[in-house]
Amino acid sequence: MSEQKRTVAIHVPVLTRVEGEGALDLRIENGEITELRLRIFEPPRFFEKFLEGRSHTEIPDMVARICGICPVAYQVTAAQALEKLFGVEIDPWARAMRRVFYCGEWIQSHSLHIHLLAAPDFFGCNSAIALARIAPDEVRRGLRIQALGNELMELFGARSVHPVGIRIGGFHGAPALSKINAIRDKLRAALPEAEALIRWAASIPVPQDDQGFISVAMQHPTDYAIETGAIGVSDGLRIEADAFDVHFAERHEPHSTALFSTYHQQSYLVGPLARLNLNHACLPEQIKALLAESGLALPSRNLFHSLVARAVEILLALHEALRLLDAYRMPDSPWVLVTPRAGVATGCTEAPRGLLWHRYEMDDDGCVVNARIVPPTSQNQGRIEEDLRLSLLNLGLDHPDDALRLHCEKVIRNYDPCISCATHFLRMNVERT
Repeated sequence: MSEQKRTVAIHVPVLTRVEGEGALDLRIENGEITELRLRIFEPPRFFEKFLEGRSHTEIPDMVARICGICPVAYQVTAAQALEKLFGVEIDPWARAMRRVFYCGEWIQSHSLHIHLLAAPDFFGCNSAIALARIAPDEVRRGLRIQALGNELMELFGARSVHPVGIRIGGFHGAPALSKINAIRDKLRAALPEAEALIRWAASIPVPQDDQGFISVAMQHPTDYAIETGAIGVSDGLRIEADAFDVHFAERHEPHSTALFSTYHQQSYLVGPLARLNLNHACLPEQIKALLAESGLALPSRNLFHSLVARAVEILLALHEALRLLDAYRMPDSPWVLVTPRAGVATGCTEAPRGLLWHRYEMDDDGCVVNARIVPPTSQNQGRIEEDLRLSLLNLGLDHPDDALRLHCEKVIRNYDPCISCATHFLRMNVERT
């Protein structure tokens, strides 16, 4: 039988902590996938090494630079891990405002992904500009929601990109009541738009791609987990952050410089759909009603429902920010004193893209001896490869290379690959025999 070799350029946003080019090698023999490798080339960034020897006071601002889209996640995770080690009990005001700060990040990040990265794929558009030609009102609405999230981040972080508001022990400052009142009005006005966004997202036709997978997300006894809670797994496991290494492992694969994470030697999903699968019972009643109206049954086994999950979490974040800001008061002090001590600090929060885990070994002076950070997209690496394989089989391998390329784009972008790094081209080498 003759062999055909074709190379097709696939344009995808680069995954979190990935720089340079990647390649997807797909080998099809006799109508079956015999090789599928998502190869990511990641030049060393050395963030964990940069932290060694640094004082605890520097850590929140340094880790914020890891990602331009979700710096709050890195700051809050680091601060809370170190505060737990140092025995610091932050003021209830600071604890509530950190959740508000985090809500701003969820709002801007999810809206950015829905309107600029994911939705164009489902309308046959190659960009958000093309989507705006056929859905101008929806794209404008999305950009307004994203801008509001940025404004909320800037309120507590002094700026929305790499904010500098958080410190170990609380915040560097507290926003004035006048600013809080102004943004509350904007948040309240955005609620109908976020509800309309859910209805629109639920109306978008997506592939009916039923798959079995493990969902991993933080869970809280009463609240929809964002910045606090234990790590939950869809098989029933519940652990604290310090037990992460017992159940989860990272490994190198020969074809990729990016790390692959596994749960009990299996790939798993983190991110908005995993969170919604595990935490939908904690949603406010009005959001539950809207979700039921959308027709989305939970837990979902279709990764393409991540689009609706992000829209749901935008509305949740708006409600949470309003609830907490309605009780806003000026604190006596936005921070409490911290006395460092030696030990191991672990912590996790829910970044927009999923579970983010930190571990720091500290010396007596409160300086970092060793650091380890496990971001969401490295945890999703194995699931992306598995999803590509199953989704291509569901699509059908006899499609032209261009159709396979477009479908692979759709699958990869659906995981909300972080755009804090550059966007590159992904080559797909297809071998058919």
